[in-house]
Amino acid sequence: MSAPTRRPTWVIWGLGIYIAAVAAVVLSPVSYGAVVHAIGDWIRDVLGIASFGSGWIEFAANVLMFVPLGFLLTLLLRHHWYGVVLALVLSAGVELAQIVIPSRQPSLRDVVANVLGAAVGAALAWLIVLRRHTAGRPDAAG
Repeated sequence: MSAPTRRPTWVIWGLGIYIAAVAAVVLSPVSYGAVVHAIGDWIRDVLGIASFGSGWIEFAANVLMFVPLGFLLTLLLRHHWYGVVLALVLSAGVELAQIVIPSRQPSLRDVVANVLGAAVGAALAWLIVLRRHTAGRPDAAG
């Protein structure tokens, strides 16, 4: 009988810190519209990309915000789809909670972006873990 696999402590700590930071961002009664518009103005004025609107900036921010969740959950749970499904549930819960928070508006688009970000993070973690495990095998091509 083999010993149970220990989860890396840094993954658990990282997940705790990540969850606290994201909760502070998504559940605070602050509108981030001014920040999003400032970034959009900078992209339009400095980079000269007029067609890149604030909706795309918010979408990209939501994707990036959930990449660490997918990454850490995949390392913790040792299965890439578990983290993505959990991210879907958490994202839907956050959007539902935003119904009662002043100046926050829930959005299905945010849920899609969040799940996409978690899937990217899960894929990265899976590739890293898969690569590490196959690198140690004698039959691995290298």
